Amino acid sequence: MTFRMTPGRTPIRRPDVRDCGSSDALGLALIAPAAIGLALVIVFLGRGVDSRATVQSAAESAAQAAAQERTIVGARAAAEQVGAAMLVDPTSCAAPRVVVDTSNFRPGGQVAVTVSCTVSTDGLEVINPPTPGPTSATAFATIDPLRAAEGGP
Repeated sequence: MTFRMTPGRTPIRRPDVRDCGSSDALGLALIAPAAIGLALVIVFLGRGVDSRATVQSAAESAAQAAAQERTIVGARAAAEQVGAAMLVDPTSCAAPRVVVDTSNFRPGGQVAVTVSCTVSTDGLEVINPPTPGPTSATAFATIDPLRAAEGGP
């Protein structure tokens, strides 16, 4: 900085000609990779949350669909169809699996459906996220105690 003095006035401050904003560019070069890495971590965590919510919702819907059927075969087919239809996004739920427990399938009984899948790490190789284990959820649905069973009216 240089100052020019004029008699009876305060000094006038002139900017240095050498300051071209190079410190701003250096700061941006140092902060940009960290900001991109942070954004990718947030995307990965968001995929995990989305996966858990999707799996829970699919399990509940599949259990309700199974409880509406009159036969064990129909209950299994309905649960697997509904579960598979809800787990179509491979980024939040890769390798989906639907398991139906019909051991207590009778009027007044219940059906249990367990849905599991794995969170995808595709596109996040830059941050090298840990390989997540499978996300799973189990839902139960009560079968109407007054409805007719297989072979009934």
